[in-house]
Amino acid sequence: MAEIFNGAPASYLRQSFAVGAAEVQKLWHDPFELFTRAIQPVLWLVLFGEVMERSHALTTGGLDYLDFLSAGILSQSVLFVAIFYGIAAIWERDLGILHRYLVSPAPRSALVLGKAASASVRGLSQAVVVYVLAMLLGVAVSLAPVHLAGMALLIVLGAGLFSTLSLIIACLVKTRERFMGIGQVITMPIFFASNAIYPMEIMPTWLRILSRANPLTYEVDGLRALMIRGAVSAFGVGTDFLVLAIGFGVLVMVAARLYGRMGS
Repeated sequence: MAEIFNGAPASYLRQSFAVGAAEVQKLWHDPFELFTRAIQPVLWLVLFGEVMERSHALTTGGLDYLDFLSAGILSQSVLFVAIFYGIAAIWERDLGILHRYLVSPAPRSALVLGKAASASVRGLSQAVVVYVLAMLLGVAVSLAPVHLAGMALLIVLGAGLFSTLSLIIACLVKTRERFMGIGQVITMPIFFASNAIYPMEIMPTWLRILSRANPLTYEVDGLRALMIRGAVSAFGVGTDFLVLAIGFGVLVMVAARLYGRMGS
């Protein structure tokens, strides 16, 4: 049994865990960041959500609008945490920390997975905030253990996918100023070209096509089906998981190839 845990797979996981744990320590030492990141979902749900709930301007498949919106804002919170994660890699390069990672024996993909794991922890912390807020607002959330576990896995995949995309962008642009500009340019289109705040049925055809190619759409779809009692997945929760898992896997392979060149 000891040889199994000391083998290559166990070593690979330990290396990924070490990178992820180092990132999580930053969050542990600065819990105020959790508070500041909670402000945006509060504004969306309490202000935008309550107003739209009263207006009855959108049809949401039999769901109250606030119920419909909650999963979208949860996904948005995870997206916003993850998509700017690449800037940390640029800071690490400027401070010389990146070179320590690159000279270690850890595979590049293990380093990338470690970064994705730390983004997932931050995403899960955001999920707790949104979930508690949704319950306080009377949203019909599900507390079934299977649903909660499925949501956690979807959040991990979504945070990993978008943080890895962020890392790829950081590897290409290599400067904080360029990264912030590109991050701001792509974040809102990803959010608005999804089913986070309105159903796909009311979208024009061209936007519906973009939405079907948007991984955030599948994260929202899966989270809504698992989070809200009475909600039904448009694509099938299995399809949502599959799309996110494949997208994450492809991006990890791309990021692993680019990450080593970032230090040059």
